[in-house]
Amino acid sequence: MWNGLIGVATETYTASLGEGVVPRPLMMPLVRNELVGLIWARPLKVGQDALAGIAELGNIAAAAGADEVVLTWETHDVATACELPIASPAPCLNMVLATPAGHMLHHFPYTEQLVSRSPEGWASVAPDWRPAPTPQPDGELVPPIQAAVNFSFTPIELDHPDPFGVTVVLMEEDGYRISLTEAFAR
Repeated sequence: MWNGLIGVATETYTASLGEGVVPRPLMMPLVRNELVGLIWARPLKVGQDALAGIAELGNIAAAAGADEVVLTWETHDVATACELPIASPAPCLNMVLATPAGHMLHHFPYTEQLVSRSPEGWASVAPDWRPAPTPQPDGELVPPIQAAVNFSFTPIELDHPDPFGVTVVLMEEDGYRISLTEAFAR
């Protein structure tokens, strides 16, 4: 399953960069090895809004009772949005596989190859993937990603007969893009 998730993340990332867009942070919660769905961060404003918007990705995982989560993000993009120092490696697609017991941090560094530039100045690039360094057990996560991991395993207490469904609806209303798998679709 892990290799499949890496493939989906790198293919999606490559396609988005080719369109001149850096994908927003993405969470993939799993319950007993079954993918709940894909949750992309809502549009983020620089600063505290970005920190909160990324951390809130954990809400669906918590509502679903996830026992594992995978988060993906781009080093430079999250650092800029959250006004954090840019960590190495950059540019880099990062993935963390987390459970309540700990996490494994993976880096997929790349260099950007310019493909084209629009009249408006938007650059379309192709990532030239570099060798991935050794994954880091419990590697240091940037604060909003660490918060999303923490929230993923913190039970949500909603006085509602369907806490998962209500959480999905509320997050969609807030602008999160959510694609649930058939097993978890409402």
